[in-house]
Order: sequence, then C-alpha cells, then structure tokens
Amino acid sequence: MEQGTNMKRKIPIKAKLLGIILPVVILIVIVLVSMAYSITKASITGYSKSLLNISVENQGNEIEAWLNENLAAFQAVKQVIETSGPDEAGLQKMLDAYYGYNANYPEGIYIAEENGTLLKAQESAKAESDPTQAVWYKEGITRVNMGFTSAYSNSAGEAVISASGVLNDGSDVLKVISADMSLQRISIIVNSFIGMDGAEAFLVNKADNTILAHRDSNLISADLAETGDAFLKDISDIIASDALDTVEIDKNLAAFAEIGGTDWILVSYIPTGAIYEEVNRVRIFMIVVGIISVLLLALLIERVVHMVIRPVRELTRVITAMTDGDFTVQVKTKSYDEIGVMSRSVERFITTMRGMIASIYEVSNKLHEQAHNSNDVSGQMYDASKTQSLSMKELNETVEQLSLSVNEIAENATTLAMVVADTKDDSMKVNDKMQQTVDVSRKGKADMQNVSGAMESMNASVTKLQAAIDKVGKASDEITNITGVIGNIAEETNLLSLNASIEAARAGEAGRGFAVVATQIGQLAQTSSESVRNIETLISEINNLVRDAVAQAGDSVDNINASSRLVGGALETFDTIFENIDAVSSLVNQMIDKVGQVDEVASNVAAISQEQAASSEEILATSDAMVEQANNITGNSESVAHGATELTDSATELAHQVEIFRIGEGEH
Repeated sequence: MEQGTNMKRKIPIKAKLLGIILPVVILIVIVLVSMAYSITKASITGYSKSLLNISVENQGNEIEAWLNENLAAFQAVKQVIETSGPDEAGLQKMLDAYYGYNANYPEGIYIAEENGTLLKAQESAKAESDPTQAVWYKEGITRVNMGFTSAYSNSAGEAVISASGVLNDGSDVLKVISADMSLQRISIIVNSFIGMDGAEAFLVNKADNTILAHRDSNLISADLAETGDAFLKDISDIIASDALDTVEIDKNLAAFAEIGGTDWILVSYIPTGAIYEEVNRVRIFMIVVGIISVLLLALLIERVVHMVIRPVRELTRVITAMTDGDFTVQVKTKSYDEIGVMSRSVERFITTMRGMIASIYEVSNKLHEQAHNSNDVSGQMYDASKTQSLSMKELNETVEQLSLSVNEIAENATTLAMVVADTKDDSMKVNDKMQQTVDVSRKGKADMQNVSGAMESMNASVTKLQAAIDKVGKASDEITNITGVIGNIAEETNLLSLNASIEAARAGEAGRGFAVVATQIGQLAQTSSESVRNIETLISEINNLVRDAVAQAGDSVDNINASSRLVGGALETFDTIFENIDAVSSLVNQMIDKVGQVDEVASNVAAISQEQAASSEEILATSDAMVEQANNITGNSESVAHGATELTDSATELAHQVEIFRIGEGEH
C-alpha cells in the first residue's frame, strides 16, 4: 500500500527539469524584452525632448522676429510722423493709408491726445469714450519707443494687445500713437510656427499670467491658473517658479521658451502617447518574438531532456526491481557518460548482492539454532532470579514500614518540640503585653482619680460662684432701694425748688438771686431724677442677668455632679479591671513556667526519635541496596532472556527476509 502511494507521488525528472528550465528561460526573455523596451523608451524620450526643445526655440525665434518686424513697422511710422511734422490733413491721410494695410493690425494706426481726442482712419470702427483711460494710452505714455502692452479687451470686446508709445511731433500736446493686434491673429501666427509633428503651443504673459495665444479661443485672455485645467494649472506653477526646463506633466512633454524683449513665454507640448506610440509597437513585436522563442526553446529542451533521461528511466526500472528483491534483472548500457558508469556500477552491485544473499541465508540458519539454545538457558536463569527478587522485596517492604513509623514518630516529636517552643515564645510575648497593660491600667487609675479630684474642685468653685451671684442679686436689690430713696428726695427737692421760685417771683427784685438758686436746684433735682431712672433701668438689667447666671450656675452644678458620679463609676470599673489584669498576669507567669518544663521534655523526645530515625534509615538503605542488586540480577536475567528471544526472532526474520530475494531460477 505504501509502495503504491509512493508511486502515485513520484514526479518524473523530465517534469522537474522542464519545471526549472522553462521558468528561467521565460524570466530571461521577459528581462531582455523589458530592458530593450526601457532602453528604447529612454532613447526616444531623450530624442523627443531634444526635438521639442529645438522646435520651441525655433518657434520662439520666429515669433520674436515676427513681433520685432511689426514693432519695427510701427516704429518707422512713428519716426516718419515725428520727422515730417504733417498738418492735420496730411496726418489723416497717413492714418487712412495704414487702414487695412496689414492683416496683423487691420484697424491701422491711431493717435490719442491728452485732451481725449482720438485720431484714426476714416473707415476705422474703433471707438473710445475716453482714450486717456485705455490700457494702450496709460502704458504708452510711459515709454518713448513703441512697445507691446498687456492683453486687454477693447471697446468691441475683442481680446487684443497694442503697440504704443509717446508721439513727439513737435507740438505742445501730449500724444500717444498705437496700433492693435488681435490675439486671435497672434494664436494663428504662434501655431503656424510649430515645427514638431503632433505638438501644440500657446503663449503666456508672465507678468499677469494671462494666455495670449491658444488653439482654444475661449482660453485667450484667461488667467492660466484659473482655467480649471490641471495641465494648465501645473504649467502656471512651473512658470511662477522660473523652472523652465523640459518636463513631463499630466501625460504631456512640455518645453518653454522666453520671447526676447517681452514678458511672454511660449509653451510647446506634445502628448507622451504620441511619443511612445512607436515604442509600444516595438514592445508588442518584441513580446511576440519572445513568446515564439520561448515555445521553440521549450520544444528543444523537451527533446534534449527526453534523450538524456531515457537511460535513467531504464536504470530506474532495474533499481525498482532490486527494491522488490529481484536480483535476476540485467542492466544493458552502451554509453560511456556518467549514466553509463552508473549502470555498470549497478550491474556489479547486482552480482555482489547475489553472492552475499546466499551467504546470509546459510548464516541465518546457524544463528537460528544457537538462539534457540540460548533462549532455554536464559529462561531458567530468569525464573531463579525472579524468586530471589520477590523475597528481597518483601524484606525491604518490612524494613521500609519500620523506617516510616520511626520517621513519623521523630517528625511528630520534633513538631511537638517546635510547637512548645513557639508556645513558650508566645507566652513570653503575652506576659510582656500583660505587664504593659498592668502599667497602663495603673496609670489610668491614677488619671481617673485626678479627674475625680478636679471634678470635686470644679463643683466647689461653681458653688462659690453661685453664692457670689446670690450676693450680687441681694446687693442689686439694696441699690434699687437706695435709688428709690434718691428719687423721692429728687422729687421733693424739685417741689421745693418750684415753691422757692414762686416765692422769689413774689419777692421781686429782692428775690431774683434766690430765684436763680432755686432754678439751679430744680435742674439738679431733675438731673438726679433722670440719673435715678437710668440706674433703675441698669439695675433691672443686672437683676435679669443675675437671675440667668444663677440659673446657668445651677445647671452647671447639676452637670458637674452628674459627671462626678460618672467619673466615680469609671474609677470603680478601672479598679476592677486592674485587679482582673493583675490576676491574669499571675496566671500567665505560671503557664510560662509549665510550658518551659514541657519544652525540655519535648526536646529530649525529639532528639531520641531522630537518633532512631537515622538508624532505621541506615537499615533501609542497606535493604534498598540488596533489593537493587536483586532487581539488577533479575533485570539482567530478563534482558538475557529477552535478548535470546529477540535473537531467535531476528534469526527467523532474517530467514524470511532472505527468502524474498531471488538470485536465480528457483533459488533463494
């Protein structure tokens, strides 16, 4: 069953070689195609960049020459007017002559004066409500020579740029001469100068980021960064950073050229798809060639491997037959390579194995007889050693039980001694705590006695205070009586003063001095009466306060008496606690003495038990050694018996194994 499974899982060498070689060949072809494509792409990209740079430079030069040509024409007209100084009719004739003269500036040339007068060709449709506010006028007055303005929309809504400058015709009036050029016309000129197939171009004013020329007329005069186009937005960023190198952005290869004498930048670009179109065709061709090459190589490799593997397949058949025990097979080979050498070696191996198998069969028969005899002797030895081992085990078990009992007694005695020692230590600690408790109780008793004395002193003080307050009450009553008498005296004095005043009045001048004295006496009596009333009021309040103090003193006396009774009860309780603690302390001291006696006895018992345990362990060790020797004898006997049995089985198995080999017709 296992052999069948291995046959199912067998992978031929041919499949392995093809599985290794073909992926390597395919990988090499892919790498070569990729390298060729990369090199071709890099070459074409470099060539395209060079061609685009040359194209944009030529285009920029053409545009610069075209602009200079038109600017020179404008400058020539300006110089003619300045040198000839024509009158109004002559100037009008010159303006009419330039109307429609050149398609680049179909409206011809016009002049604006500082007072707002616009001079133009009679057929020109140009209209300006206030020429002095126009872009061409404002920029023109800043320069003497003709120069281009920024892009703007004229009164007709057309996107234009103007060439303008100050006209110095000898008059005292400031004049600006100008000519309009349509941006649509400039776009046509810009795109007509493109020198690379598939490329496009547009013109940008770097000063205000305005598109001056573009194939899409809707983008003319628009801000480059606000068109909504990602490519134009990236171009705007590049122009703003002044990094005007040829660059690939948004699947376009873009080159830049500055137009001399202006703030204009020409941008020429070509889609990378147009550049790489030929590269893609080359790549497809190389892929097809690679696939065909891989197929041809696969066929060639398969044939070569088949021719090389065929002798190996024959050799595999012979080795498989030998694995099944068939040494009657023959190896035939005619080659002299490594496989031929291997085949001849296998043939010699078959011859050698035939003789060896025959010898092994004879030896196995003899070995089987000797193993049978050894098995009988080893069986008898094993039975005798087994009986001896059982006897020694029984003796060892008895000694072991005795040792366990003695060890258990020793352990219990040691534990008892340790427990007694711990109990003694704990008793000493309890005694120390009890002494501390006695000392604290004695101090608490003294403190409670001091508290009781203090309560009695406090009670006496409060009693004295109550007596003093009673005396104050009595004194207040006496003061009240005295003030009553003083009040009566004051009233009588007041009546006497009144009568004296009446008598003094009757006496006239003779009694005036007496009247003054009577009046003063009356006032004094009245003041005394008022003072008496005030004193009565104060005495009344003092009496109320005295009554409250008397009541509070009585309550304090009652509370202090109650506290004194509680302190007395606590003092009696402390006396009882102190007596009980003292008794417990005496009992603890007695217990410590008895625990010490028990500790000595337990220590002696533990020492004796440990000596007995040591003796029993020595006896047990001797018994274990005897049992171990008996077990070793039994084990050795068993090993000998087992070895003899295995030897017999091995001899039998060897005979069976030798029988599967075939070394001749009907021979084993």
